[in-house]
Amino acid sequence: MNRSPNRLVAGVFGVVYLLVGAAGFVVTTGVDLAATDGATLILFEVNPLHNVVHLAIGAALLASSVRSAAAATVANTVVGAVYLVVGLVGLFLIGSGANILALNGADNVLHMASALLLLGVGLAGDRERAGTHAAATR
Repeated sequence: MNRSPNRLVAGVFGVVYLLVGAAGFVVTTGVDLAATDGATLILFEVNPLHNVVHLAIGAALLASSVRSAAAATVANTVVGAVYLVVGLVGLFLIGSGANILALNGADNVLHMASALLLLGVGLAGDRERAGTHAAATR
């Protein structure tokens, strides 16, 4: 991974989200696509739409980690920002008809934690490398 924190984090998160998305389909058999009450995967509530989102995010993160440090930086920052919004909005969706991803409290905590880690690495993870590289090329 070329010692890039962004590539490493994007790769690990990508694989984890792909696995969670796939595992989600095992427990959501018979659950409507955008059901507001999903099935439980460990502590987290999921529905098929939530699983598709996890697969898409996992694929984007993994693909960016393979491509370049710059791509992984962008992916981590964008996905982190989206998860921050999802974590905050999710607080207001629980128990409502607008909860098309079947979010629960555990989902919101995980989304916020993912957001903080992805944003932190995305915004600061390769700064030292970039500064070292720039100094070496002068």
